[in-house]
Amino acid sequence: QVQLVESGGGLVQTGGSRRLSCTASGNIVSINVMSWYRQAPGKQRELVAAFTRTGSTNYADSVKGRFTISRDNAKNTVYLQMNSLKPEDTAVYYCNVAGITTATRFDAMDYWGEGTLVTVSA
Repeated sequence: QVQLVESGGGLVQTGGSRRLSCTASGNIVSINVMSWYRQAPGKQRELVAAFTRTGSTNYADSVKGRFTISRDNAKNTVYLQMNSLKPEDTAVYYCNVAGITTATRFDAMDYWGEGTLVTVSA
């Protein structure tokens, strides 16, 4: 029932900025946690940033001070503003949604976006 659509990936030079967006659809009343993960070539998927319904945020040490996660609950959208990008930020970025409340139930299943590729040139 729930679908996530991502946008914003692309090629950017070192030191540049990029903004990712992810919108969830499907009779959603509220979402507990919205987050961004990434998977670089040859590496495991890792948490980049998370934003809870109550306003708490969490960032990977590697992106603190450079990335900012935000939410627009009215549009069921999560954003990731990426500044001062480095080549090591190159990865496929996935949005994740956990703890969805619909008009009829609470859905504990995690939902994943299809991923958007961010490539940072050296």
